[in-house]
Amino acid sequence: MTVSAETKRRFALATALRGALMLLAGLYAIIWPTQALTVLVLAGGILLVIDGALGLWSLTFGGGKSGNYWFDVVANALSLILGILILISPLLATILTVTFMASLVGIAALIVGIMQIVVITREREHYARIWPVVLSGVSYILLGLVFLFFPLLSASLGVIVGGVLLVIFAFGLFGWAWRLYQRSKAA
Repeated sequence: MTVSAETKRRFALATALRGALMLLAGLYAIIWPTQALTVLVLAGGILLVIDGALGLWSLTFGGGKSGNYWFDVVANALSLILGILILISPLLATILTVTFMASLVGIAALIVGIMQIVVITREREHYARIWPVVLSGVSYILLGLVFLFFPLLSASLGVIVGGVLLVIFAFGLFGWAWRLYQRSKAA
């Protein structure tokens, strides 16, 4: 099946539009990282409200019965309540959510760093040089401490890195859209 030139142009336009949206989102994340965090938390709140409401609707009217009926009711009700709480106070939800997640990442990094150092020092006779692994473990420990003591700053930097990646990906999409457009002219 051959694709018409008009369809190829539409594909190119849709790809360019995706690139433009990613470029805008990336620039927004780079320029205003804390506001971007709030937007992400709000999007999560909206998803929780929709998920909880649809889950309760499904259990009540949609015939979505399972063997864990009351568990499903409670889980969907909690999803709905949590989503509403996030939407009522997005700033507080952002601070609490980001702090909690950053703390989990910090604790995980600390554990990984300590484990690397302990394992490499116990088994140092099996390795020619242990300093690269020790340096890696110390880096993980420092990263974990930064996440634990500066969770909002760490999350903001993570959003900035994500924004930079979005901008890079957007330019890749622009290049792909251009190639699609050129192929549509050749067809």
